[in-house]
Amino acid sequence: MLFIALFVSFFFYSAGVYTSGTALIDAPSASDSVHRGQALFRENNCWACHQIYGLGGYMGPDLTNIVINPDLGPDYARLFIEEGTDRMPNFELNTREVDDIIAYLEHAGAAGNYNPKKGKVTWYGTVEYDRE
Repeated sequence: MLFIALFVSFFFYSAGVYTSGTALIDAPSASDSVHRGQALFRENNCWACHQIYGLGGYMGPDLTNIVINPDLGPDYARLFIEEGTDRMPNFELNTREVDDIIAYLEHAGAAGNYNPKKGKVTWYGTVEYDRE
């Protein structure tokens, strides 16, 4: 009888953790623009060079808080997305696609903060990190 009670308790506890224990509290809901931006970020393989919450490549900067950073903001990100750099290609995105990627980056920043490693911006627009 004790085994059955423990099993039932474990089942309900696990169901509660699985369904609500990993939910973002007060996370903004994602608009269609955010979903399109996320798809573009994935389709253009931005993950190969950039990170969101520390996950991704290291050639470019972490983009988690780039749009919500008061010192940088959406115009800063838009410039790099539209023009590219020596290492970052210009993907020839139209205005709506750029707006969608900006919306995705804004959503990522609004969902939480991530304190990335401090890097040094090179003269040609990419970021170098100390290899510790």
